Amino acid sequence: MRPLRLVWIYPDLLSTYGDRGNLLVLERRARLRGLQAEVTEVNSDQPVPPDGHIYLMGGGEDLPQTLATRRLQADGGLHEAVRRGAVMFAVCAGYQMLGVEFGGAEDQPVAGLGLLDIRSGRGECRAVGEIVAEVDPELTVPLLTGFENHQGVTSIGPGARPLARTTLGTGNGDGTEGAYAGHVLGTYLHGPALVRNPGLADLLLSWAAGPLPPLPPQADELARRLREERLRAVGAGQ
Repeated sequence: MRPLRLVWIYPDLLSTYGDRGNLLVLERRARLRGLQAEVTEVNSDQPVPPDGHIYLMGGGEDLPQTLATRRLQADGGLHEAVRRGAVMFAVCAGYQMLGVEFGGAEDQPVAGLGLLDIRSGRGECRAVGEIVAEVDPELTVPLLTGFENHQGVTSIGPGARPLARTTLGTGNGDGTEGAYAGHVLGTYLHGPALVRNPGLADLLLSWAAGPLPPLPPQADELARRLREERLRAVGAGQ
């Protein structure tokens, strides 16, 4: 098998709150299992390669979010990759971009990438703080922990499913958090999300590489301690 190719999309426009950590965690967890992994970072003036295995987008402000969406629509590489089954993981502004529509500057509707059946707009209040959510049982991922900082409200259409249901925090604004369909998954969680939730990182890796061998016994210790610390801080169980 050729190396697992991880593609970080537009870090020059979409990289708030340390979301690049999601890329680093995937690379590390793959290599700890003996899987070859290579990282490609694609800036907004470069074409998106259609032959990656996992694509990642982070958060960003309103204007960079709109600019990034229009460039990805014109480029077409990400759409081609998703059509052939690549994994897509997006956070916050990147999550909204995956949808049919989102609220841009002054909350004017902007056409999204259409890769996930969601629509997003601007809520009345900004959601800031810790978030805890119970993941869709079909995904067999433990309780999610993360940090949110957004004013988005997201509705999920019939072509997608909620990633999780919130027990703390706002998420999509209706008691759910994130959404997924096939191998496309988005969330409002920072933290970074995959650092706090190694089970979610492993889900993405398994979608791209198939069943994963176990990690070395001590490799997951820091991730486990971080999860326990964050969940204890908000009084949540595991």
